[in-house]
Amino acid sequence: MKRIAITGGAGNIATQLRGFLRPEAEHIRLIDIRPAKELASNESFFEGDLADAGAMLAALEGMDGVIHLGGLPREADIGDMLQTNILGTYNLYDAARANGTNRVVFASSNHATGFYPRSQTITPLDVPRPDTRYGLSKCWGEMVAGFYYDKADIRTLSIRIGNAGPYPNSERAAAIWISPRDLFQLVKIGLTHPDIAAAVVYGMSRNDAGWWKDELAERLGYRPQDFSRDHLRLEPVDESPVAAFFQGGGFCDPQHDGTIRLRDENGLIVFTEAAR
Repeated sequence: MKRIAITGGAGNIATQLRGFLRPEAEHIRLIDIRPAKELASNESFFEGDLADAGAMLAALEGMDGVIHLGGLPREADIGDMLQTNILGTYNLYDAARANGTNRVVFASSNHATGFYPRSQTITPLDVPRPDTRYGLSKCWGEMVAGFYYDKADIRTLSIRIGNAGPYPNSERAAAIWISPRDLFQLVKIGLTHPDIAAAVVYGMSRNDAGWWKDELAERLGYRPQDFSRDHLRLEPVDESPVAAFFQGGGFCDPQHDGTIRLRDENGLIVFTEAAR
């Protein structure tokens, strides 16, 4: 890892990662629409909007790899989502192609598969079931990664990040939480592993929930150091029946009609029932 750019460089996850990345990288370029704070001697800031293709082209000049954290981090109007997460991710990859930046770590999300029930164990190979327009945008990003590998040999590790908060504050959060040092371990694998083409893994520390099984992450050398329950600080949570049923939690609620529907791997109906 030499010259690494981070989109969303002023955000919370970037702030968590920078302390781990600084000793490893020759230079870190933080890209955001708002200034990044407390720059180290090997860090610089580039003000740029993902929706601006020209700005992304300039932002990635001379960069060896990019950690793509930028974009809207939660549900939003479809127009905003199209501009920032959809067009923005396309612009980022096309700028990487033009600059010869051939490594990307893409911050995907657990919300790409949020409509799987909590009772089911899934893998990165299972069909995406996004729970929001936000989740849809992450599915798009994963497909863009594959497209640019096939077109231009840009290699991507898409990390479906679970809960990257400072600590898990609910049972759902504990099932999907990832600590900063475990997330950095996956990021480093994404930037350096020689066999990655366009791979997808789940971003989680060790836990006892069993929602996700990820043999690929283990094969790539990921060995999580933290156990989520050791960091659990339970706070009051009020979940609807729909939110409590699905892995996506409260993201599943907006505009949901209250009927729980399950389908098999062929897309056939398993059952439907009103949430209670």
